[in-house]
Amino acid sequence: MKVNIDKSSGFCWGVVRAVDIAEVELQKSGKLYSLGDIIHNPMEMDRLADRGLQTISHEDLPRVTGAKVLIRAHGEPPATFENAKKYNLEIIDATCPVVTKLQERIKKFYDDGYQVVIFGKKDHAEVIGLRGVCNGEAVVVKSVEEALDGVDFSRKTVLFSQTTMDKPTFYAIKEALSSKVKDLVVGTMEELAKTFLAKDTICGQVSGRDKKLREFASQNDLMIFVAGRNSSNGKVLFEICKEANKNSQFIENETEIDIRWLERVENVGITGATSTPQWLMEKVKDKIMEICSSDSKFEFRNPPPRVDYPSTVLTDPGHVGTHRADVSQAQTSEKEKSRPSAAFAASRDHGAIDERG
Repeated sequence: MKVNIDKSSGFCWGVVRAVDIAEVELQKSGKLYSLGDIIHNPMEMDRLADRGLQTISHEDLPRVTGAKVLIRAHGEPPATFENAKKYNLEIIDATCPVVTKLQERIKKFYDDGYQVVIFGKKDHAEVIGLRGVCNGEAVVVKSVEEALDGVDFSRKTVLFSQTTMDKPTFYAIKEALSSKVKDLVVGTMEELAKTFLAKDTICGQVSGRDKKLREFASQNDLMIFVAGRNSSNGKVLFEICKEANKNSQFIENETEIDIRWLERVENVGITGATSTPQWLMEKVKDKIMEICSSDSKFEFRNPPPRVDYPSTVLTDPGHVGTHRADVSQAQTSEKEKSRPSAAFAASRDHGAIDERG
């Protein structure tokens, strides 16, 4: 059996930058607070926690007065920085530059009187920051239907996107709103039709994965997709993976591998979200090779039942962690506490590409 790791998978540069910033601070003092999960991957979170990174919520800010607090790559609304001053906190701003630029563009259009429409998830950390720069007045939509129901066609409108959403849906929303807004005339004939603008602000590193992922998935008999179940980017990429290769399985770590998936398989491909560390994909590969070696005489007699990562998880964040394909036959009794920094560097240098979602 041949096991291949997708060379285009792994951390995006925005996440690499945020983790690097955190590790530099941890080397100095051994303690740093992160406002929310720095990355949507529990294994990498554990590694950083062992180095002194503590995750806190906005409600915790008053109790850590005077401490250093990291702003993760997702960014934060202006109110967070105001509270930081109030509680005398030292902010370590690791906001992804792509997100910072997006916030600036949204604020400009909002200040110019545009109705701001954001294709994204209302409660996603990045979108909370985007809404914050326009006083919480943005219209957030996840589908064409929501856009047609929620947008005021009488106003000049600009459409933006959360950086980790999918392009096809963005352009479907753009087309639907264009047909409604651009032809609308309000008041007298002398009044100009309202303007509609669409700004494709989906991160190029995320959208650039599509083609490479489809090609890689089609070259393998079985695809193992490794990501945290709360990774927005992971859900989008896994759907793409399944479109290219129906025999795709979603796991969070190597303990969830089901040996039945390996029946009659010659080539296994391993890939992941832009929040999936390289060292974790290597562990998955090692586990598969270990299974193959230890069960060299094992014969599959009947095809195993097909188990998909549930579509409900992909569409309803509220289902994450409650409905999943958990058919692993062995669970490790002890969690690995740390990984060497070199392993993270390997992920960074691997040609990896965005996850803030």
